Amino acid sequence: MTDTTNITFYERVEEALQNTQARGAFDRATKRFTALRATAFTSLPAAGDLTRDRARAIRAETLSHLDRYLAQFADAVATAGGQVHWAADAAEANRIIGEIAQVNHVQRVVKSKSMVSEEIHLNHALEALGCEVIESDLGEYIIQLAGETPSHIITPVIHKTKEQVGEILRDKINMPLTHEVTEMTAFVRMKMREIFLTADMGISGVNFGVAETGTIVTVTNEGNGRMTTTCPRIHVAVMGIERLVPTLDDLSVMLQVLARSATGQKLSVYTNLITGPRRAHEPDGPDELHVVLIDNGRSKVLGTEVAEILYCIRCGACLNACPVYREIGGHAYGSVYPGPIGSVVTPALYGVALWSDLPHASSLCGACREVCPVRIDLPGLLLKLRHQTAAAGKTPKYLQVGLRAFRWAGTRPALFHLGMKFASWGSRLIASRGWIKRLPGPLSHWTQSRDFPAFAKESFSAQLKKRRRESGIEGQP
Repeated sequence: MTDTTNITFYERVEEALQNTQARGAFDRATKRFTALRATAFTSLPAAGDLTRDRARAIRAETLSHLDRYLAQFADAVATAGGQVHWAADAAEANRIIGEIAQVNHVQRVVKSKSMVSEEIHLNHALEALGCEVIESDLGEYIIQLAGETPSHIITPVIHKTKEQVGEILRDKINMPLTHEVTEMTAFVRMKMREIFLTADMGISGVNFGVAETGTIVTVTNEGNGRMTTTCPRIHVAVMGIERLVPTLDDLSVMLQVLARSATGQKLSVYTNLITGPRRAHEPDGPDELHVVLIDNGRSKVLGTEVAEILYCIRCGACLNACPVYREIGGHAYGSVYPGPIGSVVTPALYGVALWSDLPHASSLCGACREVCPVRIDLPGLLLKLRHQTAAAGKTPKYLQVGLRAFRWAGTRPALFHLGMKFASWGSRLIASRGWIKRLPGPLSHWTQSRDFPAFAKESFSAQLKKRRRESGIEGQP
C-alpha cells in the first residue's frame, strides 16, 4: 500500500482542501455519476431493490464457500488451457509475474486498468526487472505520464481538467497542444496501436471470475481491454481471490448492477468474457493465459466482524455519494482505495495500527450504504473499525479522556443534566449570534472549516416538560 510515514492523513486533507480546482472537479463529476446511477436503476428489467438483494445474496454465497469456488475456478481455468498461480501477498504475486516475464524474455508490457495491480505495486516490480510497462487505459496512461496515482477507482484522472491533460500529453509524448478531448484521444489511440502490436505481455485485472467455467470477465468503456488481452502472446490476469461468482447466471445479475452503479450505464461498452488462451483454430488471442489469484490479507478478513467488505464489486458508487470524498478527493486517503470503501478495506486488510485515521474519514451520513449495489453496511463497518482503533490505543488522548468523562456523566442523570446546563451557559458565553467561530484546543479543528452552534438555552427535555405543564398534560404517558 501507500507509505504513510512521511505525511499524516490530516496534512494530506489540508493540502487537498487548498486545491480548489480539484475539489470543483470532484464535485462536478461525482454529482453527475450519482444522478446517472439513480436514473439507470429505474431501467432494470426487475425492480432495482430486488436485483440488488439478489446481487448481495450471490456475494454472500460466494464468500461463505470461497474455498470450494476457488478450487472449482482453478480447475476450470486449467481445463480451458490456462495456468493458475496462487499468491499469498503482494511480494509473492510480483515474484510470480516477474518470473513469467523473465522466462518468456518479456521486454514490453502493456496493461489495462487494474486496481489489484495498483495495490501490489506491480509496475514498479516489473520495471525493476528491466521491463517497460505502459498503461493503456486513457486515464491510467495520463496518470502514469504525470507520475501520480489514481484518485478514483473508476475514473483515475477525475481530478485533472482537460487543459491540464493537454499540457501533460504535450510535455510527455510531444502531442501538439490542444484542449479538444477528441484530438487528445485520437493522438493517444494512434500511439497505443504500436504499443499493443509490439508488447510481449498483456496484464489485465479481473472484474469477475466464473467458477463453473473458469471464465475471467473484464468490464470497461475502452477498447484497450480487448487489445491488451488479445494482441500480446502472453496474457496475465491479476485477480483478488474474492472476485468470484458461482455461475454465468450469477454473472448476469452482477453485470446488471455494476455498470449502473459505476457510470450510470445499462452495460459498459466492452464486457469481455475470456475462457482460456487462444485455441489452435483461432486466429487471435494469446498463446498463454496466466491467472494470478492474490490473497494479500483477504483471507484474514473472512470470518471477522468486517468480512462484509469483501462483498465489494469496486463500482465506485460510494465514492461518488460520499460528502467527505467530494471535498478531499482520493489522494488524501493515502491508500490505493479511497472513499468509504477505502476507509474500511485498507485498515481491514493491513491493520488499524497503520490506518487508524481512515475509519474517521466519514460523516456516517449513510449515503454510501444507500447507493451500494450489494448493500454493504459501510457506516456500520466504519463504527466497528473505530472501536478497533480505540481498543488498539490509537485514539488521541484528549478524545479518550473526553469519552470516558462523557460515559461517566452519561450514566449519572443528575450529573449529566448539570453538565448540560454548564455547556449551555459556556457555549452561549463565547458565541456570537448563536454561533461559535473558534473553539479552544483540539476542538479548534472543527471551527477551522465551519462554525459550531451554541447549545440551546433550554434542553429538549426541559422544553418538553414546560410544554406539557402549559398544556396541562404533565405526568400523562
